[in-house]
Amino acid sequence: MFVTVEGVEGAGKSTLLNLLARELERRGIAFLRTREPGGCGLGASLRPLLLDVSSRLDSRAELFLFLADRAQHVAETIRPALERDEWVLCDRYADSTIAYQGYGRGMDIDRLQTLNDYATKGLWPDRTLLLDLPVETGLDRARARNGREGLSASEGRFEAEEKAFHQRIREGFLDRAARWPERFQILDATLAPQQLLQQALSGLGIVS
Repeated sequence: MFVTVEGVEGAGKSTLLNLLARELERRGIAFLRTREPGGCGLGASLRPLLLDVSSRLDSRAELFLFLADRAQHVAETIRPALERDEWVLCDRYADSTIAYQGYGRGMDIDRLQTLNDYATKGLWPDRTLLLDLPVETGLDRARARNGREGLSASEGRFEAEEKAFHQRIREGFLDRAARWPERFQILDATLAPQQLLQQALSGLGIVS
C-alpha cells in the first residue's frame, strides 16, 4: 500500500509518520518510510535548493525541481518498494506540488495534474492522510520546531511566506480531498498524536 501524509506547514506529519512506522513495525508489516524532497539521491541534492531561505527560485524552476525529484523518487525508491510488496509511507508527494505551486502560487491546476501524472507514470497513493489545522497554528508550530532544531535558515523558505499563501494551500488540500474522497482521509491535526494515530489506522484498515 502506498500511503502519503500531507498538510500545511507544522501540521504534524513527522509525528504521525513516526507513530505509524512504529505501529507497522510492531505488527510485522514490511514498509519503507520516505519523504519529498529528499527520498532519493537526486532529492537529497535538491532539498537545500528548494527549502533554504536564501534560495531565490523562479516559480517555474521550483516546480520543475520538485517534478525532477518526484520522477527519480518514484523510479528509484517508491516503485521498487511496492514491487517488493512493502508499504510505502511518504511525507509529501504530488498533492503538495499541486497545493503549493497551484493553489499557493497560482499555476494552472489541470496542467500540474498532467505534469505530475507524467513525472510519476501515473502512480498516485492508495491512501492520503491529510492533516488539517488552522494555518496560524501550523506556522507557529513549524517556526518553533525550526528554531529548536536550527532549521530556520536551511529549511524555512516556505514558512517565511505570507499567511495568505498558506491559507490558499490549506484550501487547495481540502479541495483535492473533496475531489477524491475515496483516497483522502482528513484528520484534525489539533488532536493529540495518539488520537490522530487511531484515526489514521482506522482509515488504513488496520484494527487496533
